[in-house]
Amino acid sequence: MAGCSHGANILSQLPASNGLPPPDRHAVLRVMPQPSDANIHGDVFGGWIMSQVDIAGSIPAARRARGRIATIAVNAFTFKHPVFVGDLVSFYAEVLRTGTTSITVSVEVYAERQCLDQAAIKVTEAVLTYVATDDQRQRRTLPAI
Repeated sequence: MAGCSHGANILSQLPASNGLPPPDRHAVLRVMPQPSDANIHGDVFGGWIMSQVDIAGSIPAARRARGRIATIAVNAFTFKHPVFVGDLVSFYAEVLRTGTTSITVSVEVYAERQCLDQAAIKVTEAVLTYVATDDQRQRRTLPAI
């Protein structure tokens, strides 16, 4: 597996307090990156991770909007550690706040290093804003809860 030797080195340098996946939450998306998602060294492209984060964030946003949404902003995005081909990557997303038409979502990303007895570390965190749209892709007011 391409990332195993790199993953072992990185994990050995992490502080013991590094976050684990939230035990009280369920991942909205889980995916295992393939060789086509990475460079020749097995490091997954940041753009691939960003795309998956957008998909994960859209899940609670679409539920809250009860319909079509569009991404309007990436408010914050931090890559904390690399992701490797073969990692099991889990995305946890929750609505932080809503406006009249917008929904702001926090996404935390954890990678389970398959070659290291499934040790998981937080690799990325992001905050994105989505807007509810109608069938003509125009902004619409969020429905009442």
